[in-house]
Amino acid sequence: MIFGWVLEAYAASDNLAASTIHVNGVTDMIRQAGPMVKAVLLMLLLLSVACWAVILIKSRMLHRARRESSQFMEMYWNRKSFSSLYRDSKNFDDSHIVQVFQVGYEELGRLNKYLDFTSGDESRLDPEALLESVERAMRGAMLAESQRLERFVPLLATTGNTAPFIGLFGTVWGIMTSFQEIGLKGAANLAVVAPGISEALVATAIGLATAIPAVIAFNHFSNKLRQVESEMSNFTADFLNIVKRDLLRRQTPRTEGVSLAKGASPAM
Repeated sequence: MIFGWVLEAYAASDNLAASTIHVNGVTDMIRQAGPMVKAVLLMLLLLSVACWAVILIKSRMLHRARRESSQFMEMYWNRKSFSSLYRDSKNFDDSHIVQVFQVGYEELGRLNKYLDFTSGDESRLDPEALLESVERAMRGAMLAESQRLERFVPLLATTGNTAPFIGLFGTVWGIMTSFQEIGLKGAANLAVVAPGISEALVATAIGLATAIPAVIAFNHFSNKLRQVESEMSNFTADFLNIVKRDLLRRQTPRTEGVSLAKGASPAM
């Protein structure tokens, strides 16, 4: 019954020349809407502004992170020593990989002084324990970077899921108001209900207009963030392999080599 009225109101509103309320476009519909519908539209507007702010900020953030990480990885594979690489990495504050590298290098530097393969001191740090400690530190850095990059992204999913229903609520409320007008005037005149129904349907349209970009952006950022997590995981595994090879080399009696924490580039 209600949907029949909606369709009939749309068909009649195009040919309606004279009416108690003149609706000339979406702007007029919004202006003449009831208080509840206006409140719904204001809520949708705020959600839309917040989502577009998140989209712009995250796009810029991820672009800079990927760009700086790419530049850092070129330096990483052409490094002369980890100490010089660590100093140069200070120029890449937005790179997620750099943050993981710095945490791993600093943890390695703190623990490396406890390694002494030339003495028989049983209190020296076990190489496997060192690797586990460095890995834990780097995993913690990965988690922190993931949380930093994911911040506010769930707002997009929330908006995409709720905005259509918020708009639908405004539409239902507007239709209820239109039928109340019918009851008050005692006649089911399209001149009475058509403008009200048209105003109400604007809420659904704006709800969809708010939700669609949010859903698209959420899926896009989710894919990018999975790539970022994969990059950090691969880098951590490669860094730990390099450290392990260096530790194995240094465990060999009388092997010449300098500590990673002191700046030597490990054997590849």
